[in-house]
Amino acid sequence: MALKRIGVLTGGGDAPGLNPAIRAVVWKAAELGIEVTGIYDGWKGLLDGYCDETWPLDVELVRYWDLDGGTRLGSSRTNPFNHKKDGEKFDASDQVIANLKKLGIDALVPIGGEDTLGVAAKLFAKGVQVVGIPKTIDKDLGGTDYTLGFDTSMRTCADIIERSRTPAGSHHWVQVVEVMGRHAGHLALWSGLAGGAFITLIPEAPFNLERVVQLLDERLSRGKRDRRFPRYAVVVISEGALPEGGQEVNVEQQVDAFGHARLGGIGAWLADQIRARTSWDSRAVALGHPQRGGVPSPIDRIMGHLFGTAAVEACVQGAWGKMISARGIAPACTIGLQPLEEATKGLNLVDVARHYNLERYQVSRHVLG
Repeated sequence: MALKRIGVLTGGGDAPGLNPAIRAVVWKAAELGIEVTGIYDGWKGLLDGYCDETWPLDVELVRYWDLDGGTRLGSSRTNPFNHKKDGEKFDASDQVIANLKKLGIDALVPIGGEDTLGVAAKLFAKGVQVVGIPKTIDKDLGGTDYTLGFDTSMRTCADIIERSRTPAGSHHWVQVVEVMGRHAGHLALWSGLAGGAFITLIPEAPFNLERVVQLLDERLSRGKRDRRFPRYAVVVISEGALPEGGQEVNVEQQVDAFGHARLGGIGAWLADQIRARTSWDSRAVALGHPQRGGVPSPIDRIMGHLFGTAAVEACVQGAWGKMISARGIAPACTIGLQPLEEATKGLNLVDVARHYNLERYQVSRHVLG
């Protein structure tokens, strides 16, 4: 049966590259004579009481969307398999399926990360014709080497890290910069390298606090003795990083519909520890949501175009239950398909052995002063 209408939605945290992907879906679909319906606010927009308003998308409407950050369709962290209403939790996935039929949507293209595409995989198992597009600034989604939003966010973080060196150097302090990254440290690792950080701490490798303090004290003390050397340091830390034997630092203990607590505060904690254990001043800044704001970079515009176009082609081919995948260095990469179930089964974490100097932070390999 020929496709008449494709639905598209964005779920989870917003990211640069979502609007270019939506635009590409609309343009490719129009080329093939297929209508596109925009669904508001992620999976929430397909639940009873929320799906009454949708947005017919056409080429003229989305012409300049590739220049916009965030998502014009809105987003939410709604989980239809664990929906809460009037104080009760229940499985509302049948509502999603019924409303897709009500809206005349033959195929669905959700754009999101592990949680959003995890829902898509479950809906596919219940018969929904779905093709996913990978999005997350954490770049932690399995089955692909690139996810929408990563490049723009990395550039934003690197710019702030580089700028942090100026006040830290002027006032001789340790600047701690906290970036996003619940389980994976890709954003911290590569933005820290690009921005000139002295220390980068990631979730994949719990750090020894004494060793970190020693490294900082040695650097600043040397700068004090010899002005040819720096008398400051910038530390980049993922929000999900933790000291050996410690626990994640949360903004609040309450979890969302996918079981995640809001992380945040590890940077401030580390700055407090540095001040308490050394004679050096330390300041902390948590970049928060602005790190995924702003217009998408050229890479994210290109990848949004490639992903969106490939998603429509996959729908036409009937490649249901798949996620668009990129292998290789974006944008000169190979675009393919991965089963949603496989892509959401495990996380793409930093290859510590290849890319992270683990020995530098292992206290057992050093004599602490």
